[in-house]
Amino acid sequence: MLVLITYDVNTEDAAGRRRLRQIAKQCVNYGQRVQNSVFECLLDAAQCKMLQAKLLDIMDAKKDSLRFYYLGNRYENKMEHFGCKQTYLPEDTLIL
Repeated sequence: MLVLITYDVNTEDAAGRRRLRQIAKQCVNYGQRVQNSVFECLLDAAQCKMLQAKLLDIMDAKKDSLRFYYLGNRYENKMEHFGCKQTYLPEDTLIL
């Protein structure tokens, strides 16, 4: 299923900047960054719960915000893209 993960981390102090880097690093391991604090991740249920647990462990619930949007398996009809960044299909092979 495609999961859209968004986050807002308070970076007023060094600890917040560290949390921001750690959250981004975990999300990069599971998906594609589509905007600064937005990732599209193609996950199964177990991977989703594991990533969610990791992110919740990193974040500070009193200062930060984390959102998961579950777009499911038929996500192609639920997304539209406009603008300069080239779109991609999560199932396609990424060449780095």
